[in-house]
Amino acid sequence: MGKLPPERLKELLNCISEDPRVIVPPTSGFDSGVHLIDGDRYLVVSTDPCIRVPGVWFGWLLIHYVASDIALFGAKPEFCTITLLGPPSTKQKVFLRIMRQACSAADDLGMTIVTGHTGTYEGVFEVLGVCTAYGFVHKAGLITPGGARPGDFVVCVKPIGLEVAINLALFDRNLAEKIFGTHRTRELTNLVNMQTCVKSASLLAQIPGVHAMHDATEGGLVAALNEVAEASDVGFMVEMDKIRVPEEVKKLKDYFRLSDEQVLSMSSTGTVVAAVSASVTDRVEEIMQQNGIEVRFLGTFAEDKRRILWKHGKARNFPRSADDPYVKILSRKSYR
Repeated sequence: MGKLPPERLKELLNCISEDPRVIVPPTSGFDSGVHLIDGDRYLVVSTDPCIRVPGVWFGWLLIHYVASDIALFGAKPEFCTITLLGPPSTKQKVFLRIMRQACSAADDLGMTIVTGHTGTYEGVFEVLGVCTAYGFVHKAGLITPGGARPGDFVVCVKPIGLEVAINLALFDRNLAEKIFGTHRTRELTNLVNMQTCVKSASLLAQIPGVHAMHDATEGGLVAALNEVAEASDVGFMVEMDKIRVPEEVKKLKDYFRLSDEQVLSMSSTGTVVAAVSASVTDRVEEIMQQNGIEVRFLGTFAEDKRRILWKHGKARNFPRSADDPYVKILSRKSYR
């Protein structure tokens, strides 16, 4: 489930022709592409699916998933297209509810929906949405996952794994209450709006010295850090005890008997991993705190290509591949 492994994705991309106007072509680990518009102005383009998410948040997530990708490249998401597909039994009110949610989310972000497609088809077994978004950025303002430099700090904005706890509370309230308690489960159901990077990424993009950004969605911190290191041709060192693991995630770890590697691999939509110059760490912390956004400094990127995790005073190899437990925890649950 989810994204294809990098080697399989690269095989699919081999047939794409090069074009000098394309600044960032389709590349493993890059969630947006970039092409030249005119002069020094670039257009950042990203597309994402939305499926098996809570019905009351479907349209909001449809917009924010892809708007987050645009913001992480330093651009402001401005335009988008929407495709909604469903089985023949899909009622008009379902499409209408999703579109109202999407329109509200787009309006809040200052985005305009330009076009799209909606229909029902045999062979489609549940509602699927696809959103493609566009944003402009000046050449000097472009940020990609490939910009990390040796000596940059590894920054993590928002905690890891909270998405999984939130979604469990929405999809299986009985189990969530058993693990988290009734009161906290109720609180978690109201935290879906944490699953966006738009505000965090937009704030970081305004700070000179933020060299790279990536979201920690599928594969969590493991996937995000490895993809930044790969794209930037650097290594890194991070410390386990500096990583913010929420109490709910610790409870999921105990209940489902997860390893530390699985916790680090937990899908964390809304969490940003960034490479930040040492000269602006105070500024990053100040701006995030002013906006009520949690930020942690986990370690540093290095010229040495090794990827190290310090845990209990010992240096270990950081996991090279993600073992995301999202499916293990939520696959048996029905999404409505």
